[in-house]
Amino acid sequence: MELAAEQRKIIQRAAAAIVFCALVLAGSYLLLPRLFAFPTGLAERIAFALQADLFVLVWIVIGVRMVSRGRFHSAIDNPGSAFAPPSPAIAVQVAFLQNTLEQAVAAVGAHLALATLISGPPLALIPGAVFLFAIGRITFLRGYRQGAGARAFGIVTTVIPTIGAYGWAIGVILLRSLSGPTT
Repeated sequence: MELAAEQRKIIQRAAAAIVFCALVLAGSYLLLPRLFAFPTGLAERIAFALQADLFVLVWIVIGVRMVSRGRFHSAIDNPGSAFAPPSPAIAVQVAFLQNTLEQAVAAVGAHLALATLISGPPLALIPGAVFLFAIGRITFLRGYRQGAGARAFGIVTTVIPTIGAYGWAIGVILLRSLSGPTT
């Protein structure tokens, strides 16, 4: 495949993912507080983030299940990863699991950090980010065999809310540290 053509697909699908993320997060922020009361106490905010992130962590379980099922049905892969790299029969599942594990750890960390810093209605962004994580994982897996351009929407949809949450959390921490001690 021609690199320039693949790069154009990556840019187009990444841009579409950014727009999609912005719409979902804006919708979450505007609509969810009308339907639900979001916690304000620190312990409740952390519990809220952990409960929401159950739906992020379940994607790791899905990936593990995909790999274990593939290993069960593949004689070459059945002995385990300590004895050989994954065969083509499970290579995509292994790559999906590895990427999902990385993305999930980053997302859960971002959501927990944010939950310690914000309260009330802005917490609606966490379920929005969790929803985007699921859409990102589905579209990443569906496009995996078709190349980087086909994976781009999924990976960007997965990671943009996480990057945004880290940026917001770091910004809040820096602003609070610059404003001096509170009494």
